[in-house]
Order: sequence, then structure tokens, then C-alpha cells
Amino acid sequence: MHPTVAFADVERALDTGTSAVHPAEAHGCLCGALCLRPDYSLADWLDEILPDADTAAAADGPFAPLFAETAGVLARPGMEFEPLLPGDETDLASRVAALAAWCQGFLYGFGSAGTASQAALSESVGEVLADLAQVSHAGAVGSESPEVEEDAYVELVEFVRAGVQIVYEELAALRASQPASRSGH
Repeated sequence: MHPTVAFADVERALDTGTSAVHPAEAHGCLCGALCLRPDYSLADWLDEILPDADTAAAADGPFAPLFAETAGVLARPGMEFEPLLPGDETDLASRVAALAAWCQGFLYGFGSAGTASQAALSESVGEVLADLAQVSHAGAVGSESPEVEEDAYVELVEFVRAGVQIVYEELAALRASQPASRSGH
């Protein structure tokens, strides 16, 4: 399932809100925090990605639907999750940079959620996080044929997609053990 909120709409809304956060990074941040915190709210996310904006006004744009859709798809068992990335019409170098930004955002959101200690993470979660850290350094397009590079990008996106869903599912017990609400919103 592809997000119904367009990458370009999120990009415009972030620009309007004078945010320096890349749209893919913003979505990654949301996903990382949702993996750990059942009480992570739209207001929490907007505070992260648009710290100087009016949260109520920002919620009127594409952020509320993207938040709801992302939280819902992660919670469903169908492995339908997709990271918010530019479409295939965008040049490959920009898509690779967006994927790297998405992974950076995920790791930030995961780390800033502040509820997981290294001891609490399974080996498979640790491996996915380490792999996402590697993908966050992706770049150097142009060394292979366009078809090989396109195939490699598609495989990386699929790995990220499946890895995030695995992390979310493996941390279900940790989320369930959280207090009802830690949010100040």
C-alpha cells in the first residue's frame, strides 16, 4: 500500500512551515517513534518536524492524514507499510538521498522515543537498526548500469519496508508495557 499523502504535498507543507527537515526524514522520524511509543501523537511529531510552527495550523495540512495512515498501516498485520519517498519520476540520485534521509529520520525517531534500552532489543531488531544506519549513508549513484542501480534501489526500499514492519511487530510487547500516556499534548 502506497501512502495516500503525496511526497510533494509533505515537502510543500514543510517548506511553508519553514522546516529544514526533509520530507522522507520527517516520515522516518514518525515511524521510528511509533515503533516504541504507543502514545506518540500528531502534536509530538509536529513539534519534532515543525518546531517553530503553529501546531494546530500545521495539523490542517497533509500531516494529520499521513500520521493516521502510517500508525494504522504499521499496526495492521498485512505488511502493507511503505516509507514516504519520491516517486519513480524523480531521478535516482534524489530517490537514494531521500531513502538515506528516511533511514536517518527513523533512527532519530527511534532513539528520541527514549523507551528502549540496548538490553531490551532483540538481536533481529538490533540487526535491522544497524542495517538502517548503513542505508542512511547511501549514495554514489552512477557506478553501475541504470538498470542495475534501479534494481538495487528497489531492493533497498523493500528491505527498509520489511525491516521497519519487523521492528514494529517485535516491539509490540514493549509498546504494550508502556504507561497509558507520556505525551504533554
